[in-house]
Amino acid sequence: MVVLKHNEILGLVERAVDFALKRGADEAEAFVYQGLTTNVVIERGQIAKSSRIIDAGVGVRAIVNKTVGFSYTNILESSVAIEETVLKAIGSARASKPDKDWSGLPEKKPYGIVKGVYDSEVANLSSEDLVNIASAMLDAAEKTDERVLPIQGGVGASHLFMGVANSNGVAIFDKGTVVECTLATIAQESGEVTPICFEFNIERSYNIDPEWVGKEATRLAVSALKSKKVETKNLDVIFTQFALQQLLYFTLINAVKADFVQRNQSVFKGKIGEKVASEKVTIYDDGLLDGGIRTWKFDGEGVPQRKTPIIEKGILQSFLYDNYTAKKEGKESTGNGARAGYLSTPIIDATNFHLLPGEKSPEDLISQVKEGLIVHFLQGAHSSNPASGEFSVVATPAWKIENGEIAYATKGAMLAGNIFQVLKNISAMANNERKIGQLVAPWILVENVKVVGK
Repeated sequence: MVVLKHNEILGLVERAVDFALKRGADEAEAFVYQGLTTNVVIERGQIAKSSRIIDAGVGVRAIVNKTVGFSYTNILESSVAIEETVLKAIGSARASKPDKDWSGLPEKKPYGIVKGVYDSEVANLSSEDLVNIASAMLDAAEKTDERVLPIQGGVGASHLFMGVANSNGVAIFDKGTVVECTLATIAQESGEVTPICFEFNIERSYNIDPEWVGKEATRLAVSALKSKKVETKNLDVIFTQFALQQLLYFTLINAVKADFVQRNQSVFKGKIGEKVASEKVTIYDDGLLDGGIRTWKFDGEGVPQRKTPIIEKGILQSFLYDNYTAKKEGKESTGNGARAGYLSTPIIDATNFHLLPGEKSPEDLISQVKEGLIVHFLQGAHSSNPASGEFSVVATPAWKIENGEIAYATKGAMLAGNIFQVLKNISAMANNERKIGQLVAPWILVENVKVVGK
């Protein structure tokens, strides 16, 4: 597969758009993606394999009489293949029904400045470099406690390129890097086996700490030994970033997407300007966050990404829009037209969903809990109801807090409730902000959560 350069990427999408217009499209857009990824995989405590993947392709949207057609190809070195893709998109549009709400592709606008998203050191990491990182992570885990078995994990480095052009004058290119290391562990002692515990680092620049990941994944597993059941009662619960990300992804983030609102599937419809959370809660969707995992100059439609206030001191401020949903309401896109590479048309999604931290240290947050839980991971969050916000999840592993100290690991504890009530019951935030996928957040303390135990 041919690896394209900056000028080649822009030239490709611009030629595709021109060809579409010449062949009868009223509007056209071409999106190109190229990802170069090197991975090292850990299985059962050993470095098992290494791979290098090149994934590249172009997706074309063609609009004819307010109907949208889409097609894609991963054959970029052939102008014939790209022209055939354009013609398929035009043919798909002509075979579809007009969309009365279609108001055109995005217009050209100025782009913001992004920082900390590209590192040539990451781009040049070799398989041997990644093996060394993985080895350091495994060594740190094995030296920390012999009762722990690293069961899976890995190290990966990606060099990513994106370009968009459309018939309204948009023509933009961006590049970025991502490096990550992950380790999942279990601990065994006297016939007891803990749930899987894991830790990871993911960054856009080369500042990961594999030794810390190995030690922390081991520490969590050891601390999950000698677990006990808890009683059913309402407790204060500290959600770490892992648990919070799982919970919010299927509930709150969907509730602030404009398409959910427009389809009457969000409890936030009609509540802009109203209090929907504790005054401790301020959330921005920040597509320009320095070093953010989802920071880019533009979204999947070539619209500038930006910082959008979602909730400020508990007050709902805005929803997330792509170009289509924004124009339905006579608004501007917030730069949230996301794509899963070149294989799909844009959908609304968060960029860096940033829950602002508080001032308390993690230790201070724990110390103020008389009786409660600290939850690191959840199972079953995907079954949460995105419309109502209802959830019922298993907290595993989790730890009981008694009189301001972590007392013991729990087993079989379930959490049930409503995410929108959880938002109102947040009483404190820690200062330990970190990036977990699209979430950027600290630990949070939530009062009065229903815990179902023995």
